[in-house]
Amino acid sequence: MSAETDLAPRAAELRAQLHHHAHLYYVLDAPALPDAEYDRLFQELQAIEAAHPELLTADSPTQRVIGRVLDGFTPVRHAVPMLSIRTETDTTAAGATAFDERVRRELALSPEAPPVAYNAELKFDGLALNLRYEHGVLVQAATRGDGETGEDVTQNIRTIGQIPLRLRGEAESLPPVLEVRGEVYMRRDDFERLNERQREKGEKTYINPRNTAAGAVRQLDPAITAQRPLSFYAYGLGEVQGWAQPPTHSATLDALAAFGLPVCADRAVALGAEGLVAFHAAMGAKRDALPFDIDGVVYKVDSVELQQRLGFVTREPRWAVAHKYPAQEQLTRLNAIEIQVGRTGKLTPVAKLEPVFVGGTTVSNATLHNVFELRRKGVRVGDTVIVRRAGDVIPEVVGRVPGERAAYVPNFRQPTACPVCGSRVLREKGGMDHRCTGGLFCAAQRKQALLHFAGRRAMDIEGLGDKLVDQLVDGGLIRTLPELYKLGVAKLAALERFGEKSAANLVAGLEKSKTTTFARFLYALGIRQVGETTAKDLARHFGGIDRLMAASVEELLQVKDVGPIVAQSIRTFFDQPHNVEVVEQLRAAGIHWPEQEAALGPQPLAGKTLVLTGTLPTLSRDEAKALIEAAGGKVSGSVSKKTNFVVAGEEAGSKLDKARELGVPVLDEAGLQELLRADD
Repeated sequence: MSAETDLAPRAAELRAQLHHHAHLYYVLDAPALPDAEYDRLFQELQAIEAAHPELLTADSPTQRVIGRVLDGFTPVRHAVPMLSIRTETDTTAAGATAFDERVRRELALSPEAPPVAYNAELKFDGLALNLRYEHGVLVQAATRGDGETGEDVTQNIRTIGQIPLRLRGEAESLPPVLEVRGEVYMRRDDFERLNERQREKGEKTYINPRNTAAGAVRQLDPAITAQRPLSFYAYGLGEVQGWAQPPTHSATLDALAAFGLPVCADRAVALGAEGLVAFHAAMGAKRDALPFDIDGVVYKVDSVELQQRLGFVTREPRWAVAHKYPAQEQLTRLNAIEIQVGRTGKLTPVAKLEPVFVGGTTVSNATLHNVFELRRKGVRVGDTVIVRRAGDVIPEVVGRVPGERAAYVPNFRQPTACPVCGSRVLREKGGMDHRCTGGLFCAAQRKQALLHFAGRRAMDIEGLGDKLVDQLVDGGLIRTLPELYKLGVAKLAALERFGEKSAANLVAGLEKSKTTTFARFLYALGIRQVGETTAKDLARHFGGIDRLMAASVEELLQVKDVGPIVAQSIRTFFDQPHNVEVVEQLRAAGIHWPEQEAALGPQPLAGKTLVLTGTLPTLSRDEAKALIEAAGGKVSGSVSKKTNFVVAGEEAGSKLDKARELGVPVLDEAGLQELLRADD
């Protein structure tokens, strides 16, 4: 028996496994195989096909990643024309009612006749596509084109993981010919990630998901298409041979899903005008929460027999209509560009627009993201611009309408001082965003600074949450961090929905927070790039705030894991006189940390890695971690051969089992305390 004969069953088995797991991953979003194992199976199949090209099949998963660069697209004559459907531009409930009335009139139904059943589905904002399967294998993919003739884009469509190269089911039960119609689209999160990568590379960003998806499908190089995150939904049929179509459109969609094709779950069988109105309203309310763009919904008479009775008029089916929502892109004039300072100090250019109705609301402001994005889009005051409102409902300017400007307008200039507090504006090396350096002082950042300062891993002020911070700042009770410690019970108790008991608890919490650790205090200041770990490293190295505030960049670089960007960020923070003033006022308010926590104290656990598991008798997880780190140790979340000790309490779980398996010493709380006293 030849090697080819021996390997043929294995190749078929691998293809079946890979198709199955691709369906779980791309269509059902329920992966059942680790990526590494999928890759191993894929590479095994690749190796078999490379050694025995005669075993390569058109539906092999390996064919998703091949393809030569095309000189152009081959025309494809559609066996069944890809006709458009009529659009109902009345975006109110009346649009649905009007369609139902037309259908009933064409069917000569009396007022007493039962309501017509419709399949109501979403109108995706993408590119229409025809997929041709012969005996279950994808043999061709074509664009709509003019409805009669499209373009062959098979090589590009093979790169879309959601589109099966082979339909699910036994080979003998699959139709000889089944053409599936659907939409290629791009999810909003994929679109944003794509644009973020473009920004990072300093390359042009894309205007909207629809145009980006359409452009990706029509790339002459399939490798470029493969880099674009495309998705697909099936919604209908083209030519069919040897398959009995179900009697309703809704059942047809169920059948396509059973074949392994992605079918959108946001669909319903709606009865009469009332059902259509309810679906239109429900999807309109859900529109911004959907992970992809839609510009309306589609109503189709569900019964295939009734569809045939209704027929077509001027190449449009009488049995279907697209019911639009308000447009999410409009044109308007850019009147000015202003700077907005966010809660974290980020400076964002904001377009002041001639008011325009877009996405269901009147928009007069829209984000321009950052100055680099603004320059790439070439937008200047006075331009006619494209405004988009979708998804996260934050309007944005996506570009300008090409054309000459009436007069010379200079480029927008990024301010060097914060427009709110006057602090210096800086951009980190390699970063895209400009930020205000006056974190503790800037009014725009006041709420964020307070919430961070009060956080559990910072000063741990219990009871100081978002709503209370809003009341304190909006009511003018607090303008700077030190004013927190001047709050009294009477002033707090006067706040809305904040009684005397809550006020007393908060005042007690504030008093308790005055005794802390240097590392917590440092982290609480909210210095950019200084997280918990860096704060602890700085605390150990410098021992006190005065030495840290006086440290040069060169001295900061001597600290473990502190690089040039972090060092410059710390130096910039303490170079602002108002930040130093806030630190001094907080110390004057009584915030302090015990002297023995300085870096010169004993370090019995220096270089040791410990893992905590279970509940200790007297120490909380955070308290035990703080003691270990103060003694120079590191706390890890997982047990490995590099772990020096595992500290186990009651109800210790798998980490204890792992420690015993690897022979890692296990301590209880008393053993930990003994370790901490080792150098006493």
